[in-house]
Amino acid sequence: MLTAQEIMTRQVHTVTPETAVEELAQTFLRTGVSALPVIDGAGKLIGVVTETDLIEQNKPLHIPTVIALFDWVLYLESEKEFQAEVSRISARKVGEICSRELVTCAPDTSVGDIARLMSEKKVHLVPVVDGERLVGVVARLDLIRTMGR
Repeated sequence: MLTAQEIMTRQVHTVTPETAVEELAQTFLRTGVSALPVIDGAGKLIGVVTETDLIEQNKPLHIPTVIALFDWVLYLESEKEFQAEVSRISARKVGEICSRELVTCAPDTSVGDIARLMSEKKVHLVPVVDGERLVGVVARLDLIRTMGR
């Protein structure tokens, strides 16, 4: 049975939380990948940023419906979601738009388990970690390559 360490990409392009959004766009263009691990200065995996995260910055801002009653303003939609949307649109650094809810695997995780993770969690890239250290990534294309063996 094949494992992550046998099919993973070991030379991984990464960004940091301090990487500018403009530089992120250039990195996507230069590398041809659609998702990048986000690591801190010590090499610890802290998130993943995707082309979708970048594109969502440009979608129109939805202004929530409010009712003004005397001196009160009542939001008919989630004020918290609106604030999160404003933060995302105005983000200038990768750390502000990346997902920190990580779906990872260990080097000895089976290919079948990785495929299940991708399907259930709806992710296209699974970072392979040894402890907290990034050692590689498994992308959809890596799984497809195993089918041709």
